[in-house]
Amino acid sequence: MLGFVSAILPDHDLAGVFEVAARLQYDAVELMCWPPAGGEKRRYAGTAHVQAEGLTKRDAAEVLKLAADHGVTIGGLGYYPNPLDPDAEAAQAAVAHLERVIDAAALLEVPVVNTFVGRDPSKRVEENWPQFLKRFRPLVARAAERGVNLAIENCPMSFAADEWPGGKNLAYSPAIWRRMFEDLPDERFGLNYDPSHLMFMGLDPYAPIQQFGDRIHHAHAKDVRIDRAARQEFAPLEDPERYHTPKLPGFGEVNWGRFAGLLYEVGYRGQVAVEVEDRAFEGSPEDVELALKISRDVLRPYWPR
Repeated sequence: MLGFVSAILPDHDLAGVFEVAARLQYDAVELMCWPPAGGEKRRYAGTAHVQAEGLTKRDAAEVLKLAADHGVTIGGLGYYPNPLDPDAEAAQAAVAHLERVIDAAALLEVPVVNTFVGRDPSKRVEENWPQFLKRFRPLVARAAERGVNLAIENCPMSFAADEWPGGKNLAYSPAIWRRMFEDLPDERFGLNYDPSHLMFMGLDPYAPIQQFGDRIHHAHAKDVRIDRAARQEFAPLEDPERYHTPKLPGFGEVNWGRFAGLLYEVGYRGQVAVEVEDRAFEGSPEDVELALKISRDVLRPYWPR
């Protein structure tokens, strides 16, 4: 099932997102569910195509009818804050809204909520771990009670000045995923798998699919171009924006046939959502739609209608 992440359409209402998906022949969308005030100011954050707070059964029925009228499936809900923010008030606000998004997914009969674990970037993994367990043990239980999968995107979130050096998302490597799933073994807790994040860190983006296949609850399709000369000049520990560039599928280094084949092999049949973060296609609404068309045509052979 081929979809896209709705964050690239921040000026569209929900009907507009579904209209674009239908017109461009996508099967599904991952709908952004940030709080009404937006919260995060970083790129691609703050958009709310579904208001999770106060969502009622009637509201959910209207959303589902709108999707059905356009022939589009809601493949996931997305909210990517920092639940381990060192600011306790900000962390609690993130957790509280994530709870609302989980509840909204249950009302909408959406299979998965995609998010970040979060992290205090000034602390080591071990120092973050107690807070991770404290925050996520009840979140995983809430998702399981409601029949919703909770999927963590594997981006290190170490790009902006306030994210350096440790990044704002703990769940960036296979060793950490393995430990997370040992400590929180509920099968509803898993990954929103994006191969590009592993690739720019110099990790194998394919082998973990076989290792964690039963924990992949959602997937993002984003490519990456790596400037290896710059990486040699600045070292991997430098700001990643010095040596990596997010690109559309097909314009970077991910082998999408291999990626798709491995997902099929491990039994994954959920949404693969194009995540447009390619600055070359941000100049106009026409460029954004062009990005979605190109991505669709690259990926459609692997995920046919």
